Amino acid sequence: MDRFLFPRWVNRFLVLLGGFVVAGAVYAGALGGFLTDPQTLNVGYQPEQPVPFSHAIHAGELRMDCRYCHNTVFDAAHAAVPPTATCVNCHSPYGEDNQAALAAVRPDSVDLRPIHESWESGRSVAWKRVHNLPEFVYFNHAAHVNSGVSCVSCHGRVDKMEVVHQDKELSMAWCLDCHRNPAPHIRPVEFVTKLDWQPEEGVDPVELGEQLVEEKDITPLTHCAVCHR
Repeated sequence: MDRFLFPRWVNRFLVLLGGFVVAGAVYAGALGGFLTDPQTLNVGYQPEQPVPFSHAIHAGELRMDCRYCHNTVFDAAHAAVPPTATCVNCHSPYGEDNQAALAAVRPDSVDLRPIHESWESGRSVAWKRVHNLPEFVYFNHAAHVNSGVSCVSCHGRVDKMEVVHQDKELSMAWCLDCHRNPAPHIRPVEFVTKLDWQPEEGVDPVELGEQLVEEKDITPLTHCAVCHR
């Protein structure tokens, strides 16, 4: 009985197939490493911004409410990045008459040049996003803050950050833990932007949260379609 021999082209095909397998493994490893690297999505991610905006000064020392800059947070899924006009309300540049059109807070600051150039040119400042959820994840800011979930639950004590960084894990498991037990993160809605809020003396915050959950009939869903739409 004659032996069965594969065609000669099979040898070249196996080499090519092996190359694809190796390339795929390298690609998957590089992609997986990038997506889970602390400098991209994980806790501690802290990109350098075009303007050194200090939340510690604005939200901390000056006690500015988060909604002054992120003014859509109670009404929309996304918390708006403030336009240059919001910054210029306080940091107006000098005009041709050497006078500031609005409030002249440090109008000569070199650090504020990108703001002034943006104001004069009409081009937006290229702020870098800090909290990067995957594109296949849907998160609604308005639904959370209107239920009494404070900014601090997801973003940490931003009012103490000189440079904002990702403070929480923001993983699916982390989100599900809160949806399954929301009471520790629920507070009166009027205090959601007050990051240092504490309940009155003698009031347990978890018990207060449980009471608010019952009063408002807060029932967070956990099925896939809630976030993956």
